[in-house]
Amino acid sequence: MRTRMLALAGSVAIAAPLALGAGVATAAPNDDPPVTLVDGTTAPIYDYADAIRETVWVTTPDLDDDGVDERIAADIIRPRELDGTARVPIIMDASPYYLSSGRGNEAERKVYDADGNIVKFPLYYDNYFVPRGYAFVAVDMAGTARSTGCTDEGGRSDIESVKAVVEWLNGTGVAHDAAGDVVDADWSNGKTGMIGKSYDGTLANGVAATGVDGLETIVPISAISSWYDYNRWQGAVKSNNYPSSLSRSVASNRTIATDCSARLNWMNANDGDETGAYTDFWAERDYREGTFYDVSKVTASVFIMHGLQDTNVKTMNASKWWEALGEQGVERKMWLTRLGHVDPFDSERALWVDTLHRWFDHELMDIDNGIDREPAVSVETAPNRWEQSPTWPISSARTQTLNLHADGTMMLGKQDRTSVSYINSASLSEANAIRIGDNPNRLQFLTGTTKHELRISGTPTVDLEVTHTVPVGQVSVMLVDYGVMDRIITTGDGAETLATESCWGPATSTDDACYNEVGKRISSTELQVLARGWARLDGAGNHKVTVELAANDVVVPAGHQLGLVISGSRNGVLAADTSSSTYTVGLGGSQLNLPVSGAMAGFGPGHLNAKDTENLTPGTLADLNELMWPGH
Repeated sequence: MRTRMLALAGSVAIAAPLALGAGVATAAPNDDPPVTLVDGTTAPIYDYADAIRETVWVTTPDLDDDGVDERIAADIIRPRELDGTARVPIIMDASPYYLSSGRGNEAERKVYDADGNIVKFPLYYDNYFVPRGYAFVAVDMAGTARSTGCTDEGGRSDIESVKAVVEWLNGTGVAHDAAGDVVDADWSNGKTGMIGKSYDGTLANGVAATGVDGLETIVPISAISSWYDYNRWQGAVKSNNYPSSLSRSVASNRTIATDCSARLNWMNANDGDETGAYTDFWAERDYREGTFYDVSKVTASVFIMHGLQDTNVKTMNASKWWEALGEQGVERKMWLTRLGHVDPFDSERALWVDTLHRWFDHELMDIDNGIDREPAVSVETAPNRWEQSPTWPISSARTQTLNLHADGTMMLGKQDRTSVSYINSASLSEANAIRIGDNPNRLQFLTGTTKHELRISGTPTVDLEVTHTVPVGQVSVMLVDYGVMDRIITTGDGAETLATESCWGPATSTDDACYNEVGKRISSTELQVLARGWARLDGAGNHKVTVELAANDVVVPAGHQLGLVISGSRNGVLAADTSSSTYTVGLGGSQLNLPVSGAMAGFGPGHLNAKDTENLTPGTLADLNELMWPGH
């Protein structure tokens, strides 16, 4: 990467060529924008209120098979002082939510005046970064808001519509203004950084997986890297016809009436709910190793952020993306918090904005600020306890095998070659499944008490040998930390909106930069489900299956016990088997494979009894059966 070296003079540095005079910078059109550095980061020297605000519609080939090219709306804000004098880099948030459910904790939507001119951009990116010499571009994904076409739940229409805007910003492609005149992005230096939470971040992942020129970096927050891994879990189905349901929802409040029934019906016919299999439908929506998009094409750097307690976009979407990027040698950085589906702006606001600021300065302004030489990974392993490491999972984590025993114990070494059974119950709640005590509808295995603190870092797996007699079976597996401690609870994904505000940039009468502060919901709980996993078992008989659980990175204190719970309970996916049939688990072929750092050999005798889990603290367990959109 070309590095823009700036000599520091005290705490302020000025990039040449620069003539600030009365606060106005000038430069040749081909140069990077003049910036002032304060404490190593770009300072706000450009006027936000007077910034240029405009809308263009980028042309893409027909994406919804109606024979007409699409027009993708992109709202732009950029420093007026640099118009015609310097070309600027772009921060882009492409979204399907700008006129539907809104963006951010306060569900902000785009606002236009009576003439259709943009007067409010959701979120703080424009307020904060435009005064620092960046442009901000908010793109309406095809089929949403003011763009034509139909939504596609992560398929080619979604990705190609956003890719076209990146290409236009990089000097290729065609765009028009509201009057129909051709508009060139002659103010752009061609460098785009995409950011966004959930569906927005998912679009960033997908566009990066096209290898499009001009995309320098992406910051996917709580984002999907494979839509199969959002809608499925080893063949277990989250919800019937979910792709069409989500696509219909994000298209609400769009300004261009369009009949998308053919696309929605096609989704319902091809989503494979009947089998849960990974088909061509899902391969199109796979950015790691799909038919159209894959990680080998990624040239942009990637800064991943994900909540380790996210039960909406589950952590495998981040962990597998991170691993695949590493195998390709992609420059990468990652934050993992203890919250759920929450933007770090709403959990670690000041630190996040500072880190993001330095990341964009480095990746888009070529400023050598050292962020690439810091530890690549930051993980919140317990509430407000952060650990840094150069790699993830942490290098000291080793996979330990815990064998299951018929007496309900789980231990290193000794195997039990007998078998145990449970009676399937599709209505078994997670709360009843994990409680201590006899329960015919699940199997429960416990370690002894940990004598030393352990850190689980990575993806646990469970090898199971399961026999059943129904045409289609299913297993649900949970890894549980039993022990009282302060944890971030699941209520509100662990976040609580406060009455106080903080402001992140200048404002106008229609677009302020002030947002409610958000606190963490921390409470003492009896236990926590650390990881969940499911698997569909097609055909009666014996099955040998490895159930992959959700990735995590969490501290288990001394004095706790680890538990493994196996059942047929759906707990967040549809029940493939609703019968009361018997499932038999062969213990000789069943074990927990746990990536852990710390001494595990010193387990003491277990001490849990029923009273430890009979009245669970509210917020201990997530409502896994609540239908959630990836934009929430």
